This record gives sequence, C-alpha cells and structure tokens, in this order.
Amino acid sequence: MRMAEAIPARIAGQPVLILKEGTTRSVGREAQRANIQAARVVAECVRTSLGPKGMDKMLVASFGDVTITNDGATILKEMDVQNPAAKMMVEVSKAQDQEVGDGTTTAVVLASELLTKAEELIDKDVRPTVIVDGYRQATEKALEILDKIAMKVAPDDRKYLKDVAVTSLGSKLVSEYSDYMADIAVDAILQVAEKTPEGWRVDVDDVKVEKKAGGSLTDTRLIKGVVIDKEIVHSGMPKSIKNPKIALLNCPLEVEKTEFDAKINIQRPEQMKAFLDEEERILRGMVEKVKAAGANVLLCQKGIDDVAQHFLAKEGIAAVRRVSEKDMEKLAKATGAKIVTNIDDLKPEYLGSADLFEERKISDDKMTFIEGCVNPKAVSILIRGGTERIVNEAERSLHDALCVVRDVVREPAIVAGGGAPETEVASQLKRWAEKLTGKEQLAAISYAEALEVVPMTLAENAGMDPIDILVELRSRHEKGEKWAGVNVFEGKVDDMSKLKIYEPLAVKRQVVKSASEAASMILKIDDVIAAGKPKEESKPPKTPGAEEEKESTSEFD
Repeated sequence: MRMAEAIPARIAGQPVLILKEGTTRSVGREAQRANIQAARVVAECVRTSLGPKGMDKMLVASFGDVTITNDGATILKEMDVQNPAAKMMVEVSKAQDQEVGDGTTTAVVLASELLTKAEELIDKDVRPTVIVDGYRQATEKALEILDKIAMKVAPDDRKYLKDVAVTSLGSKLVSEYSDYMADIAVDAILQVAEKTPEGWRVDVDDVKVEKKAGGSLTDTRLIKGVVIDKEIVHSGMPKSIKNPKIALLNCPLEVEKTEFDAKINIQRPEQMKAFLDEEERILRGMVEKVKAAGANVLLCQKGIDDVAQHFLAKEGIAAVRRVSEKDMEKLAKATGAKIVTNIDDLKPEYLGSADLFEERKISDDKMTFIEGCVNPKAVSILIRGGTERIVNEAERSLHDALCVVRDVVREPAIVAGGGAPETEVASQLKRWAEKLTGKEQLAAISYAEALEVVPMTLAENAGMDPIDILVELRSRHEKGEKWAGVNVFEGKVDDMSKLKIYEPLAVKRQVVKSASEAASMILKIDDVIAAGKPKEESKPPKTPGAEEEKESTSEFD
C-alpha cells in the first residue's frame, strides 16, 4: 500500500504527487487480495448460521441494544461494516432480502466461495476479466438448469405452500413452532392475494405484523382485519361494538387555527362566552356529520379535540385518533371503507364494516381490534412470545415465511432444499463446462465447484464430515437422483422431496444472480484509492497564566 502516490510521474528526477496527502492506494494483485479477503471475512461471520443446525449470533449495538438472530440480512445490517469491499457483501444480502425475503446467508456464502475459487485462478495467472466472462456464462447456464429441474405447482396449493413455509422456519429460533407459524403465514398470504389476468398479485405489506411480549409463541394468531396499537380516546366511549359502521377520516376533529397571526380583542365576559360557544358549535356540528353518516366507529389520522371526544362519547361513537397512514390504508382494504379528507364529504356509502370492533388489554397496553372483515385484502398477525427478544426474532422469522409463500404464489415453481439443487446444477455445469474452449472453461468449472459450498456448509454446521457427504452427493446425482441433499437431522444424504423440504425457485434464482454479480464486481477492481480522513484543526495549546498577563498589561496601556 502506497501513501499519496497516484501516477509515478517524474519531472527532473523529482516524483510528482498527484493525490492529496494521507491518501492510500493499493494496486493490482494486492488490491484484489485485500478485497477478496474482506468479502470472505464478512461471509465467515454468517456462514455458521446456515441451515437448521446453524448457530445464532448476539449483536450488541453501541448503545447496548442486544439482538439475537440467525437471519443473514439482520446480522450484516447490525454489524455496521466499514470496509468498502465488505459493504458490497452487505448489499448482496440487502438486495436478496428486499427481492425475495429469504436466502440472504446462502447468497453471501456463495459470493465468498466464488471469490475464493477466483483467487486460486488468479494465482495461476488467469486474468480477472476472463474469470468474470466464465462466471457470466456459467450463471446463465445455472439459471437455465434451475428452470429445467424446478417443479411446477399451483399458486394456491396449500400443501406445497405450507412445506415451503415450514422449510424457511426450520432454520430459525422458532423452529419448534414452525408447523403452527407456517399455517398462519399461508392463511395470511392467500387471504391478501388477488388473481389478475397477468397472474397473482401479492404484497407482503398487506399483512400487518404487530408484536407484544407476554404469553407464548402459540398465542400468536391471525386476525382477519386490522390490529391498531392505539386505545379508544375517551373513557365514556363503548369499548366493544358488534357489526360496526366504520368511518375513516384524514382530517382533524378540531377547530382549525388560522394560517396567519391573528388576535381576538375580547373586552367583556359575554364575548368570551360567545367565542367558546362558537367553538363548541363547530365541534358539535362535526360530530353531527359523523352521526348523520351512520358511523358508530371513527378512526382518525389526525387529532380529535377534547370537546369533540365528549360529544362523540355522548352519541355512543367509539373513536381512535392519530392512526398512522399505513394503518389507514390497511383499514380501507380490510373494511371496504373509503378514506375521507373532508368531513363534509362523509357519506353512508363510504363507511366500512366488520363483525367486531373492540379494545382489549394485551400485556400492559391497550390495543384496538377490528375483526371479522368480509374477504379482507389486508390482515394482521399478532405475535406473542415470552420475552421481547423472542418476539423480535419471531417477527423476523415470520417475515421470511410470508415472503417465501408470496414468492411461490407469484412464481409457482419450487425446488427441493438441503443443498440438492446446488449439487444438481454443479453436476450439470461441470459436464457443460467441458465443452467450452479457452480459459473460460476453468472459470466455469470453478463456478460449479463453488456452488457445492451450500451442501458442504450445511454438513459442517450439522457436525458431519463435509468431504464424505460431498462425495456421496456427487455419486447420487451422477446416478440421476436430482433431489439428493443433506439430511442434517439424521446426518446422512437423503431424498429431500420425500422429506418435504422445498424452497421457492425465485429464491434460488436470486441467490445465483446476486452472488455472481457481487463476485464479478469485486474481481474487476484492481486499484483502490482511499482518501485520507480529514484532520481536525489543531489549536495552539494555551499557556497557563497567559490570560492574566494580558489583563495585567492592559492596565498600563
């Protein structure tokens, strides 16, 4: 690594410094090794968390907040990585999580292995650009093989959807409750899924997840409606209403203040009373409009004045204020109500309906439940658990389960798990690579070998001998057993389809694409120029007694 040197130009024998002082520069093989090493260190952090026998990580933030998880995306996000090459690996997991919601650890581990194999080729003097070309061709072939071996399923086939959800939850902290949680995930996604001429449309955001510590994970339940973490605004309002008529307001039930500075000149008590009476009349008028529309439940995105609360309570109308915009949208989808931005526009046909509106005390907090909506297109899951950390991890696990079910509904194709598809793709890739000419063949074969890191890591994490497992896996796949994978529970190679271990094709495709792109990007870097950190201006140290001396001389000026 060289300091403050960019181009070794010389004028009259004197070196010319192009870069600012403090800038560091590493070039060629040195830069490549440093980048590959940084990426591999990040992957090693999450590698041991892969699979049902993977370990969890405890992450302690600078403020002392503790997170316990084995979710790859969460681990890398909380780690606060600083190295620029390592940050690319964090971006891989982030992209994987945003796109398909699962497979984050697999993507990072595969990217790291692709870089390791590439480093071996670079040591044999194979150009990085040749490796990148070979990897690109191998990626296209791998995606083609995945499409060919995948099983097509019906988008609403509950059996396969549940198997996919159970597989996703099997490697999580909540794995012992995976069957129960998988049913909730499948019910939630199928409830909000909509069939369109182009295919099924599903948005995971339509499933609202609320969490409250207390109880056990088996108290987690799906609500065909919406749960709001707010309480009813007035003690005199009804706490439970059957078959409510629900109004959604995006305007305040308050007397609006003027937009410009205004002063009211009141000289007599009667004028003050008239002013207050007028305010009261305006608020009473607002409540009358809500009543006239036929609503007995009011959910307001803005504030509700204390006087308006009193009048609403007198009319037997239950109200909740300061409901978030996202919750309002979910309420509209669930109850069929329309969000009204001006109270004058509130009409009976804009009201929504449900079987029950109720305020309940959950743990130490009061929450509002709107349940039994007819064919709701937004639902809620209330997660319970022994401690705050278990509830948080259950939320992360359930998010992954919801995402994989959504992936299969959107793209109804699945592959077996346990490293079976990776081994099958590797086996077919090697046969295909032998037909290539040129040095790209070496890169394609290395790509195929890198894919085998998934079954090897699963075997390692389960305490098995990875070499023995890999040899047996290759042998079984050569005989045509395409779903032979690692059975981590019994410590042997098994048919994953018989064990009902399935994963969405969409997740595997994204793993291959994300890992390949990240590895290629890192490989093509041969020069790292890092600017030095800005120096703080150093102030001259104060000499003791200087101030007194100045003051004493000023007397004689």
